[in-house]
Amino acid sequence: MQKYGGSSVATPERIRRVARRVVDVYRQGHQVVVVVSAMGDTTDELISLAQKITANPPEREMDMLLSTGEQVSIALLAMAISDLGERVISLTGAQVGILTDSVHTKARILEIKTERILSELSAGKIVVVAGFQGVNAANDITTLGRGGSDTTAVALAAALKADLCEIYTDVDGVFTADPRLVPEARKLPVVSYDEMLELAHLGAVVLHYRAVECAKLYGIPLHVRSSFNHNLGTIIKEVGEMEKPMVVTGVAHDRNVARIGVFGVPDRPGIAWRLFQALADENINVDMIIQSATRNGVSDISFTVSKPDLRKALAVVEKIKEKIGATGYNYDEEVAKVSIVGAGMATNPGVAARMFEALARENINIEMISTSEIRVSCIIKAGETERAVRALHRQFGLDKEPA
Repeated sequence: MQKYGGSSVATPERIRRVARRVVDVYRQGHQVVVVVSAMGDTTDELISLAQKITANPPEREMDMLLSTGEQVSIALLAMAISDLGERVISLTGAQVGILTDSVHTKARILEIKTERILSELSAGKIVVVAGFQGVNAANDITTLGRGGSDTTAVALAAALKADLCEIYTDVDGVFTADPRLVPEARKLPVVSYDEMLELAHLGAVVLHYRAVECAKLYGIPLHVRSSFNHNLGTIIKEVGEMEKPMVVTGVAHDRNVARIGVFGVPDRPGIAWRLFQALADENINVDMIIQSATRNGVSDISFTVSKPDLRKALAVVEKIKEKIGATGYNYDEEVAKVSIVGAGMATNPGVAARMFEALARENINIEMISTSEIRVSCIIKAGETERAVRALHRQFGLDKEPA
């Protein structure tokens, strides 16, 4: 199983390069299924096009529009493979039989019917599949959200019982931090599922967190590597197979977040449930949540959502604020989340304190804090992101090879 991201198929020449790579593997005697994203910035261009028509496009029609990007990619890649003399067929999500729920723009895969793919593989063909898409019970096209092609690839690998799922991208693997912000960041040869899940969820865009969830659930090893060279990348696998984990494995950042604060919330049972259930009913994912100490029977609740969900979330808050007795709310789009992740954190006290120390030395104020056994995340001002990431990378010695 191979997956190629948008940058890997951004131009005709890159598509031909991918075709040669796919054919090389096929000629080694392997059956090959390839999942492809839309070319380059196609998805962004389609979103921009929709926004020129209307500020509030229906989500069903957005799925209809955005799914066309992958259809272009699979057809062109199939043509390039055919031109190299091999039998090939391109299939959309619907043609494969990728069945999803009906949450347009961020659907979840419910089932994959493998009969069509297995039939084409048995006929000796290379199969090229459109990532990011499926169909619901009503046969409407759905999309899986940003990064959904990763999820398509891993879900197909699980359904087909593939030995390995290779994720090809424009970087050499998973790094200790974003090399664009931290030039001294190191490529990690191996990362555990749990660490990668946290890194992906926290903004490491090299791999989508839903794909990592699926890989962990079905025990599918992932190999994240570059499509522009033949270097070994990063293997993502079960932590039990690893030795000597570092205390902190990597630093992640995410500027695609917004903070919402709800003020003067009565301190009584059921209030938080009503607020966050209303958000859930609109399929809005809430990340960090903080409730202030109660004073005079009221408290404040702050939480974060992704920027694309902000307008919808504010509409929910506006609608429910009187029902829960809140006195008001505000929001801030100019924030970012910085995080440290590492399996070794669970057994090493003082890691969070060292993180806060590094940020304090840079005079960076922390607005929100969230923790798990292997992760500490902070909300800071967006303009301080680069400085924070570099400071944390230095603080935990991630530029040096582990002893």
